[in-house]
Amino acid sequence: MIVTNYDMHAGRRVKTLYRDLSIAPHILYSYATLARALCGARWPPRTAPKRTALQGLLGLTEVGRLKMVHKTYDEINDRIARGEAVVLTAEEVARMGEELSPAEIARKVDVVTTATFGAMCSSGCFINFGHPEPGIRMESITLNEVPVFGGLAAVDAYIGATEVSPNNPRYGGAHLIEALVKGDRLVLEARGKGTDCYPRRTVRAEISKETVNEVTMVNPRNAYQNYPAATNSSSRILYTYMGMLLPKFGNVTYSTSGELSPLLNDPELRTIGVGTRVFLAGAQGFVTWNGTQFNTEKPRNEWGLPLGNARTLMLTGDVKKMDPAFLKAAYFERYGVTLFVGVGIPIPVLDEDLARRVSISNRQIETTICDYALDGHPGITRASYAELRSGALTLHGKRVRTAPLSSLAKAREIAELLKVQVASGSFPLAPPAQALPAHAVVRGLQPSGSGGLE
Repeated sequence: MIVTNYDMHAGRRVKTLYRDLSIAPHILYSYATLARALCGARWPPRTAPKRTALQGLLGLTEVGRLKMVHKTYDEINDRIARGEAVVLTAEEVARMGEELSPAEIARKVDVVTTATFGAMCSSGCFINFGHPEPGIRMESITLNEVPVFGGLAAVDAYIGATEVSPNNPRYGGAHLIEALVKGDRLVLEARGKGTDCYPRRTVRAEISKETVNEVTMVNPRNAYQNYPAATNSSSRILYTYMGMLLPKFGNVTYSTSGELSPLLNDPELRTIGVGTRVFLAGAQGFVTWNGTQFNTEKPRNEWGLPLGNARTLMLTGDVKKMDPAFLKAAYFERYGVTLFVGVGIPIPVLDEDLARRVSISNRQIETTICDYALDGHPGITRASYAELRSGALTLHGKRVRTAPLSSLAKAREIAELLKVQVASGSFPLAPPAQALPAHAVVRGLQPSGSGGLE
């Protein structure tokens, strides 16, 4: 292809077409097709042309094919070690995506950092208190009067984030976890029946993360891949895990960091699986399994992104290494206690497909708006995160205020911090040890009776 005859206008046309073609990178187009389509150039030339600067820019090879970008984890880690890697946040790459093709992004960027900071009720910690002398088989356990689950072994327990004190429903497991991260002391009270090997029947002590053996966060369901927004068509205020919903479609609440959200930047989880290293509340943790309610079958929009609560992650990390800046207990009025958790995941840009995925913007990411006044919370419309983040949208002919339940400021802080850690080599990248399920659906519970709503 005689590219030396292109003027600047023709060159721009080539780049524009290549950007469009890169959406389907597995399709290869010959020089002849490009030449005939764009400038009517005579093909084949009488002599083999030399590779030009423009060909290099467009990724064209001598054999007449579009050159695909493929990188390995080892190549990216080598670039990090040499201080040559380009690491950007997902927001930064989303802006690049407005000007550059996926192929160009894949060549320029090595790693993209993603993050979210939101309420993650399905969180908790395993804790080992250590044995007193004489020993006790703990069966009924409280910390600061909050029940914790002790059906594990003699001095092991699980602190569930949403468990609450019977004397103070605004205080619960999430507050215990935050206190442990801060280094505060908690009052442990435990009872057991007494056995020949563990004769003690009661114990009371003060504990902290410095006195216990282990305190390990194991969160069954974190980092939802999108989540439906919520509104309320009824004539009364609804108090929900999506916050306070005002009557007559008085507001819409949502809870995802949009173009920064980890699982929306790798929707097929090509780089995220069992063993993936993650930023978890300030510490380095890991994906240990798929999260509960993991769902691959949600409807998708034209960009291939789910329109509701789809995939999730089970995450594990060392509470002793966590930072209280990235973990906060909270109480939702008339709903209960929850835990806000900061999660960040770096995504290596291995090829053009991943480059296209990480360059998505809030305009392309949509979610379903559900009416919490109706049984089953049915979807009534959908909106983009650009609309939701604007502060208002039109719903049933009127402007309705929108409000986030997750913190974009915290998500940005995590993404920036993770960017520094990855670029410095202190946050190593590695492929997953095992992929998460390719197909999974969520089943509902079928009650045996008709009661329970009294």
